Amino acid sequence: MSDQIFNVLFLCTGNSARSILAEAILNRVGQGRFRAYSAGSQPKGEVHPFAIELLKGVNHDTSFARSKSWEEFATDDSPVMDFVFTVCDNAANEACPVWPGQPMTAHWGVPDPAAAEGTDAEKHLAFAETYRMLNNRISIFTSLPLASLDRLTLQGRLRDIGRHMPEAG
Repeated sequence: MSDQIFNVLFLCTGNSARSILAEAILNRVGQGRFRAYSAGSQPKGEVHPFAIELLKGVNHDTSFARSKSWEEFATDDSPVMDFVFTVCDNAANEACPVWPGQPMTAHWGVPDPAAAEGTDAEKHLAFAETYRMLNNRISIFTSLPLASLDRLTLQGRLRDIGRHMPEAG
């Protein structure tokens, strides 16, 4: 099981900011143990320019970044997901497709930086804060001893990451 690469899907309504950031973070932090994807229930059709700017600023490859529907991941020829995480409250409350393979799920809601108001500097700060929160949660997730946890314990840990995660740091 230690050689297994786990597929992870991050969902948000628009797939323009939070889920894109999470996909980039996990593909870096996961060090080849995880393959991250992102999608939205109502994709905006483009990635928010501040998300691209932030990712480039911290040396992420952004060639993967495109806003896409979660329907792409609910087909027979889609990668089978091991984990599906919602990162916005709207997506968490929507009726999701049935995912092949019965992945483990959890809600890791974080504020929407695309909804931030104020100056461009304040908006950039909102994106940086969302990135930090997601990076913290994803770092904890990737450090879980997946091979040694039973399914019920793992499900509890995944939910705890989203519920009780201290965001100061």
